[in-house]
Amino acid sequence: MPPQAKVTREMILDAAFEVVRTEGHEALTARRLAAYLHCSTQPVLYQFDSVSQIREETYRRADAYHTAYLTEGLEKERDPLLALGLRYIRFGAEEKALFRFLFQSGWFSGKTLEQLIRDPGAEALVALAAQESGTAGAAAESLFTALFSAVHGYASLLANNAMRWDEQGAENMLTALYGLRKEGKNE
Repeated sequence: MPPQAKVTREMILDAAFEVVRTEGHEALTARRLAAYLHCSTQPVLYQFDSVSQIREETYRRADAYHTAYLTEGLEKERDPLLALGLRYIRFGAEEKALFRFLFQSGWFSGKTLEQLIRDPGAEALVALAAQESGTAGAAAESLFTALFSAVHGYASLLANNAMRWDEQGAENMLTALYGLRKEGKNE
């Protein structure tokens, strides 16, 4: 029986996620992972075909983390659509490097905004926009596209250090643009 690997695939992906989260996706190299794991590059490259494969799997992990950040407990919110928008913007402020990795590192090259909105991963979010706004079909997609564009732009400014996070300002913007309300406000 061969000896058990000291550096596992899961350890490498955990390290890759943390490197991207703390240092940015540009820092994701076999050497950086090896240094993080206190090993040579050999165990890192033994577990994966390439650093590109590590990057792809790390992207999937970051995407799942982002989805959980946005949606966990959302059903308990009084105004889920407003909460979703605020969470998206807050993610740009709190997880700057992950935001840039997910949305500003070329993963969507060549796609249109319509393709992104119609992606199976966005279906639940478009459905939420439909439910909360009382619309369906193209109207719900249109609302979600406008909401996504606004919150993505705001989050991008935060992720790139151009602005400070101002939750009340973000809430006011979303309320003014979309009529979204939190309990006790604007009623």
